[in-house]
Amino acid sequence: MNWQDVLGNWILVPPQPVGIIHFLGGAFVAAAPHLTYRWLLENLARQGYIIVATPFVNRFEHDAIATEVLETFEQGLYYLERQVLRQAYLPIYGLGHSMGCKLHLLINSQYRVERAGNMLISFNNYPAKRSIPLLEQFISFAPAFDVEFTPSPAETLTLVRDRYPVRRNLLVKFRKDDIDQTRALSEVLVPIYPDLTAIEWLRGTHTTPIAQEIGWQPGQSFSPLDALGQFVKQEFYRDLNTLLETLLLWLDPAAIRRRPVS
Repeated sequence: MNWQDVLGNWILVPPQPVGIIHFLGGAFVAAAPHLTYRWLLENLARQGYIIVATPFVNRFEHDAIATEVLETFEQGLYYLERQVLRQAYLPIYGLGHSMGCKLHLLINSQYRVERAGNMLISFNNYPAKRSIPLLEQFISFAPAFDVEFTPSPAETLTLVRDRYPVRRNLLVKFRKDDIDQTRALSEVLVPIYPDLTAIEWLRGTHTTPIAQEIGWQPGQSFSPLDALGQFVKQEFYRDLNTLLETLLLWLDPAAIRRRPVS
């Protein structure tokens, strides 16, 4: 499998696809998702899921970004329908990390799109002052520059409460994540879809999904440094593998794994 740049999306097509995952990454790593989230996305593809990773650049107008990434995704989906799927139907799932979760929520709340479910990892909905380094200090010197994301954090949760139609959702929170707001999102979604909203607390941090393979090779004589390197590698893979298996189990609990995780 090789990544393809298709109409603004990075697309990965496995030999016998069983579903489509539309991926949106975090605010400061979303411009090249096929690189920053490579391990996670490629291993999802190895289990039979077509990956459509749509890049974006963060700015204050989150509703406009949601519109743009949806338009870009739909162009990629049209390509897949014409060139890959032909007449076949595959379920479409949203997968977001951090700000990518907010964009999926905005897309589904503001547009009629078909989703079999959404997987929302480390939901982040903080106001601009907390999300952007030094912005609060800058505003203290220039009060006229006091700005906020649109929609605001409160408006976003209200929109989800009133208009979000996706019934099946997986919310993932990492135990060592100080900027995660999954609890606030769960307080909105669980009352609406109590039987179809799953919440998982996993080992890891906010950056676990963007971790990449560690190519540590021991020397000819196994040293204490080599032992430390192997320990770090095992810790790294443990958290990533747990995340991957959690996503796959939610996607299809009865599926027989098609290929081992690499």
